[in-house]
Amino acid sequence: MFMGEYNHSIDAKGRMIVPSKFREQLGNEFVVTKGLDGCLFVYSQEEWSRIEESFREKPLTSKDARKFMRFFFAGAANCEVDKQGRILLPANLREYAAIEKDIVSVGVLSRVEIWSKERWNESGDYEDMDEIAEHMAELGIGI
Repeated sequence: MFMGEYNHSIDAKGRMIVPSKFREQLGNEFVVTKGLDGCLFVYSQEEWSRIEESFREKPLTSKDARKFMRFFFAGAANCEVDKQGRILLPANLREYAAIEKDIVSVGVLSRVEIWSKERWNESGDYEDMDEIAEHMAELGIGI
């Protein structure tokens, strides 16, 4: 399980440090793709294989399924950690997530999310958490 929040910067070549806590679970090679809410999703090879299998079972007759698969898989890239614990984020993914300099890496259960610091700060409005918690309870998720 991934959890925690880490602040880093992207260097001039588009490389970012992967927090050591995340590297331990991700391994030396993993997948980064376009995520939801304007961030990037990072998956271990094992989790990515599970996701691939779940999509293989979806009917190609579903227009939404086809569109989401294109979004999710066309934007995906295998990333390998270098000796300094960094990965090169492809330019198309940096552009999608509006990543220029400061980033936030966030652990979210089975994945890591990479956010531009600006977008992360904008998404941090938690004033409606009581209402959201009620909806989570309706889905059978309790704390």
